[in-house]
Amino acid sequence: MTRTAHVTRRRYGPRSTGILMTPEEFDAIPESAFDRRYRYELIHGVFVVSPVPGKSEIDPNQYLGHLLIMHQENHPQGAAIDDTFPEEELSTKTERRRCDRAIWTGLGHPPVPEKDFPSIVIEFVSSRARDRRRDYEEKLAEYLAAGAREYWIIDRFQRIMTVYRSTPDGHTTVVIKEADTYQTDLIPGFVLPLARLLVKSDKWQPKKKSRPRPPAGGAE
Repeated sequence: MTRTAHVTRRRYGPRSTGILMTPEEFDAIPESAFDRRYRYELIHGVFVVSPVPGKSEIDPNQYLGHLLIMHQENHPQGAAIDDTFPEEELSTKTERRRCDRAIWTGLGHPPVPEKDFPSIVIEFVSSRARDRRRDYEEKLAEYLAAGAREYWIIDRFQRIMTVYRSTPDGHTTVVIKEADTYQTDLIPGFVLPLARLLVKSDKWQPKKKSRPRPPAGGAE
């Protein structure tokens, strides 16, 4: 296959957004051609460049990874977790998505990302309306169709986590509130305290400035 001119460019960054591209062309781009200050996806045949997640997403994601690895190493059933990675590129039939975290379970061997689709895919919702729509609608259909057994959406704005579970008849939905914990049969014994993740996110939110109070008794 002859690579097109835009695939052979030396560098990709924000100005590359909007290039029409096939999955094969996207896959042919060498890692060295990407400016790592951004994240890259192929969505509906369009090359999309987005900012990397901010600390309000990175911190809870990092903590979630810590909880998973601690469970994997210390719990009697921790071997159910094969591996977990942040910022994982996922390939579906027509798209190339970058999820916030992927978890592989039940394989019994290290996952082969090009072959083994994650059992659980996780997204931390960002503030942009476009991204929220993709997380709640587009990615839901794509991830479950590609083989994910569960899809977690952690929404620090609504203070909830929504879990979509794949079933033969479609999917079921569970909503976990801030004060609740979540357990899944895919990771026996693992208990996720949602509030702890939200605390990690909250500490990076800008503090509201309080208005100065007028002097007692009014102006002189």
